[in-house]
Amino acid sequence: MQKPYDISTRAIMKHLGADLVELEDWNCCGATFYHSVDELQALVLSARNLALAERMGNNLLTICNACYTNLLKTNMYLKKNANLNKTVNEILEKIGLSYHGSVKVRHILEVLVNDVGEQSIKEKVISPLKDFKVAPYYGCQIVRPFHIFDDPEFPTSMDRLISWIGATAVSYPLKTKCCGGMLSFLNKEACLGLIKDLLQSAVKSGAECIATCCPLCQTNLEMFQEDVNKKYNIQLSIPIVPFTQLIGLAFGLSPDEIGLKAMLVPLKKKIT
Repeated sequence: MQKPYDISTRAIMKHLGADLVELEDWNCCGATFYHSVDELQALVLSARNLALAERMGNNLLTICNACYTNLLKTNMYLKKNANLNKTVNEILEKIGLSYHGSVKVRHILEVLVNDVGEQSIKEKVISPLKDFKVAPYYGCQIVRPFHIFDDPEFPTSMDRLISWIGATAVSYPLKTKCCGGMLSFLNKEACLGLIKDLLQSAVKSGAECIATCCPLCQTNLEMFQEDVNKKYNIQLSIPIVPFTQLIGLAFGLSPDEIGLKAMLVPLKKKIT
């Protein structure tokens, strides 16, 4: 489902002259639930990725909010807790790895806003999204609990990025409320209520599409719209777009280059 997010990220970063190198032999970060089931093993999973990145001499960039939170948490815990650091490294040593804390964990949104910056983004825009009204949806994990680069309750980084590509960032009250996350696989009915509230809030505020920075958020908001409509007898149909695809459109990249044709709810807005 989230290949378009990956494709569009690689496309815009290449367009910006950035060199992305995929982490070799990477593994799952433990996701959200495993950290509640077996925290040590989950931390080791994330630490293995950190160790692999350190061995390559690179920092770690992710496009997933949950991965960002888990990798960042592991990095912070290992630096602050000497006993945990020792235990985790003893486990890593069994597979020929070790981690010394030199890797920085970054989210693609943070890198684009703080490293690439407004001027460089605007210089690449050839098709500004002047008539686009976009609801930026941050989700609940990218700025919580570790608000490293934005405010935990009222983040603005994606809002600013949306304005840099010529679109209008729509203000609405639920941009950091949880979409249900992996609850959609365990208690779908409860998750549908959360999704309905988010979609309705964005539409009521005048948004024509919702921009996401998390693959699971994007999946939930897009894939379950039909189920929400059936359950609540409503008619919602709003495109859910990884924010990197909007940047790609503004950069003049083709729909194929940014995976736009894979959307379940098509983005019909024309670019002027």
